[in-house]
Amino acid sequence: MSTDRSGGQRRRPIALRVSTLGLTLLLAVGGCRRVSDADPRPVRQIIEENNAKAERWYAAGQADSLATLFSEDVWQMPPNSPPLVGRDSLRRFWSTAMGWGHWTFHLVTQDVVTSGNVAVERGRYLVRFTGGPQAPMPSVVDSGNYVVLWRQDQDGTWRGVWDAPVSVIPPPGQAGQ
Repeated sequence: MSTDRSGGQRRRPIALRVSTLGLTLLLAVGGCRRVSDADPRPVRQIIEENNAKAERWYAAGQADSLATLFSEDVWQMPPNSPPLVGRDSLRRFWSTAMGWGHWTFHLVTQDVVTSGNVAVERGRYLVRFTGGPQAPMPSVVDSGNYVVLWRQDQDGTWRGVWDAPVSVIPPPGQAGQ
């Protein structure tokens, strides 16, 4: 309400009151709206490039190169095994495992969600292991889905922090259950 010159109160026109109320609500609701993160496509491209490197380095037996794709505090959680905690643990495991035979990975990124310097990748995998004469396990083919948490380090490099594959192949003796 406003005051007229004679000291009496004058009512604002209804249209002005409604538009003021509408503007106030719009600003309040707009202020509560979630701010969207940047377009995930550039990060997805980097992740897909890192996955292509990983595929090459697994196949070539280059555990040292493979380890550079992961953070110092990585947790890689292979199916049916204890987690590999830390980059040195991951490097040691894969250096040994690559000596058992030939590994081939195929990684397909299905989705990437980003927030600041963190990204989550969801995808599918296919892995083939052809055991050599000293392999402690038989040759195997596995496939499944995975989730990887990526983090952009201070130097701008995106590295895997948590790597969790989930096999869709039933363990031996449990087929069809």
